[in-house]
Amino acid sequence: MRKVFWDNPYQCHLATQVSSVSGNRILFDETIAFSFSGGQESDRAYINGMNVLHSEIEGNLIYYTLPEGHGLSPGDQVVMEIDWSRRYRLMRLHFAAELILELVTKKLGIEKIGAHIAEARIDFVYDKNISSIFESVLAEYNEILAKDAPIKTGFSDVKNQRRYWEIEGFSKVPCGGTHVKSTAEVGLVALKRINIDGGKERIEIRLVDDGVA
Repeated sequence: MRKVFWDNPYQCHLATQVSSVSGNRILFDETIAFSFSGGQESDRAYINGMNVLHSEIEGNLIYYTLPEGHGLSPGDQVVMEIDWSRRYRLMRLHFAAELILELVTKKLGIEKIGAHIAEARIDFVYDKNISSIFESVLAEYNEILAKDAPIKTGFSDVKNQRRYWEIEGFSKVPCGGTHVKSTAEVGLVALKRINIDGGKERIEIRLVDDGVA
């Protein structure tokens, strides 16, 4: 299965072919619809106008669940679409969170214990008020954006489809998500500290130009 969302994360329409059908579970030759991985939520996707109800990664394949009566058979040609505005927001939020995570861990050397990109939060093991570093972290973050540096992506392991992103001179990080082309495209963010409990701190990240609450 060719995952077009890695080759071109900006593509939101795709003509593809049904590879296999097992009830409502469909496999396609190619796909542009990202499936939940690494804290990034699945795309909202449509096949011939039908809502994709669920997607699931098995090995190097992604299976999509369609509604009853989808009428598809192996070999059928279909059109796959994604909700582009949602994908683009997730791409930007995803990378904003990746940058903040890198900057915080480099500055404090603390452990990340969880992340959720759609909700834009990162949890750390830390027994102090993490907001004390927000000003310096945001200053460095804004410098990276101002450089409009290219964000390179590729395979670190083709067989097992392990991916990475890299900003030359800053960091190279394992990640199989979707990414924008350059740091300027990510956009400015605001940070909020949440004290979870028991020596754990959460950073919530919001795109400044994001109208979503």
